[in-house]
Amino acid sequence: MNIAVLSGKGGTGKTTVSTNLAFALKFNYVDCDVEEPNGFLFLKPEVKKTERVMVEYPIIDDKKCVACGECVKACQFNALAKVKDKIIVFEKLCHSCGACEIACKYDAITYNKRGIGKIEKGRSRDIDCSRGILNIGEPMAVPVIKKLLKNLKADNNLIDCPPGTSCNVVNSLKYADAAILVTEPSEFGLHDLKIAVKVVKMFDIPFGIIINKDDGKDNIIRQYCRKDNIELIGSIPYSRDIAQVYSKGEILYDNINFKPIFEKLANRSKEVLKWN
Repeated sequence: MNIAVLSGKGGTGKTTVSTNLAFALKFNYVDCDVEEPNGFLFLKPEVKKTERVMVEYPIIDDKKCVACGECVKACQFNALAKVKDKIIVFEKLCHSCGACEIACKYDAITYNKRGIGKIEKGRSRDIDCSRGILNIGEPMAVPVIKKLLKNLKADNNLIDCPPGTSCNVVNSLKYADAAILVTEPSEFGLHDLKIAVKVVKMFDIPFGIIINKDDGKDNIIRQYCRKDNIELIGSIPYSRDIAQVYSKGEILYDNINFKPIFEKLANRSKEVLKWN
């Protein structure tokens, strides 16, 4: 069972829910927010394995290239450009599709590899933890996410998705059997939640919503869930004490005052997401 935890926007508490539910559900934790992976700050696993993420990019052989520009026409990502009598490669824009090599009639294009990030794996208590880290300055996170999720363990995994609804989130959801959407009771939270719901529905998987910083009232998120017949898994109250524990990098599930919240969310998740 792979459960994706996502949010329509950043700052809603997605990682708070992910890390604490991982312990409550006893699920392995996978941090796909590769541009800013912070789940390990709370789980504090001992990293035992590190693996580089490599991508291919084209190399132009100037001795063979006649600057015909066919490779430039074939590239859909603007990774190649013809400048006078020379082909320029913008390697960070390359998607490693191979179209330019196929288009070249002069066998002037080969491929090399370069590192764009890394995968770290370890263990925290009784759960396995893994995360992807995109190198600073790299524009494309998808290759790191794909490599991170390609060899997921066959048992239960909780996937901490990137924020928003970009292609990074879509590529994370491809591996999910169910989803939990985290939001907050604000107009911005509702606006971006609606977009996230549309994305999840594209995958036709069960999902439910958790409200973070909940005011305990019949707020706009609860009204939206009722109106659109969306399952509300539960909520985390708006609390100064929770913020203080979080600011210290501590797990809320370890606190006697907050553990029941996540136990309840874990049990309710099993009901809403319908797995045995």
